[in-house]
Amino acid sequence: MAALKTTIRTLVRSNFLQRVILFLCPFLVGYFVIRIWFFFPAENALVYSDNNFNVLGLNIPSTLDFCGEKIPANNYEIKKNLEKEFFSNSYWKANSGILFVKAQKWFPYIEPILKKEGVPDDFKYVAVIESHLSNIVSPAGAAGFWQLVPVSARNFDLEVNEYVDERYHVEKATRAACKLFKMAHSNFKNWTLAAAAYNRGIGGIQDALDRQNADSYYELNLNSETGSFVYRILAYKTLFSSPGHFGIKKKKWTYYPVIPFKTYKVDTAITNLNAFAKYVGCNKATIRFFNPWLLQDVLPKTEGKTYEIRVPKNLKADYSSYIRDLTGQDGSLNQDPDEAPEKTIEADNDTTQVFKKTILHIVKEKETIDELAGFYEVKADNLRKWNNIKEKQEAVVGQTLSIHY
Repeated sequence: MAALKTTIRTLVRSNFLQRVILFLCPFLVGYFVIRIWFFFPAENALVYSDNNFNVLGLNIPSTLDFCGEKIPANNYEIKKNLEKEFFSNSYWKANSGILFVKAQKWFPYIEPILKKEGVPDDFKYVAVIESHLSNIVSPAGAAGFWQLVPVSARNFDLEVNEYVDERYHVEKATRAACKLFKMAHSNFKNWTLAAAAYNRGIGGIQDALDRQNADSYYELNLNSETGSFVYRILAYKTLFSSPGHFGIKKKKWTYYPVIPFKTYKVDTAITNLNAFAKYVGCNKATIRFFNPWLLQDVLPKTEGKTYEIRVPKNLKADYSSYIRDLTGQDGSLNQDPDEAPEKTIEADNDTTQVFKKTILHIVKEKETIDELAGFYEVKADNLRKWNNIKEKQEAVVGQTLSIHY
């Protein structure tokens, strides 16, 4: 053992080990150069334009674009902002199924309007991030799929008053949003800045550009909401086109057919919505659910204005999922259930009852009044009274029942 130690010390003191290292160095350097050159992972060149559901790794796509405008590459700050929106949000996996269903229902209404108005298709994701495709109301008073505030809505030809709020009319609100997008694009000549202006305002973005001597959205130092707005759009765009980025199983993408409606043009006052509903062959709840822009049970005459009230041609179909979106969650009209205004329902004995929300139920085969009353936790007598069903009589298959709370 002592002899071995002596031999090692002798080799170290000599130049033998140094010669071995110098001899091996060129081979080691050559090996690593060849390995990096030939085996380094290739850049992800996937283009996110009309690319549906490729299953990818959980990396940031190297070629993202918004409306054909490329995202600057090799910028650490941009990558950090993208990663924050892509991976720090736990919403994706838990709610992706709901978002996909909503998009398949409502994109068929939104996409044709964007195309007709000359607005890039990517702007449909603005409605997704603004409202998750529901007629909700924000604490700041923004409302509808596009979360328009009253002043902006009026500026773009939507009627907003105590009787009518057209921010809840999906198609009209989409056209109004398009006018805003196009106005912003006319100012900036850039769709990315136009999207940011939807959140901050044209004046706010222009002021930021001037003060910071910047030319693009990606150079601006903005408040957290506007600063993340475009990155969030890109995250949702990637979610819908390639859910594999978020570890979400590939989804089958099939648009729902557009609901066939009968449209009644009204240029006179409606003094009793219930009477109008009977005249067109349905009930008041159906009118209110499919025309959520009607805020009252009366509609005053507006000079030079013709309203279009829609009723589904097939009243027996189950539209409950559409109704939840149109009324802003779970059947409560325009607001969250906890904040919904109280609703007065007239009873047969001339007294009134006050309710906070109404649910619409399409009667299916073998469903009885008692079973439905138990399911919705209401009294069977009340369920009959609300829907004019006589004692011991059952609802008809396909009948639309109103359930009040």
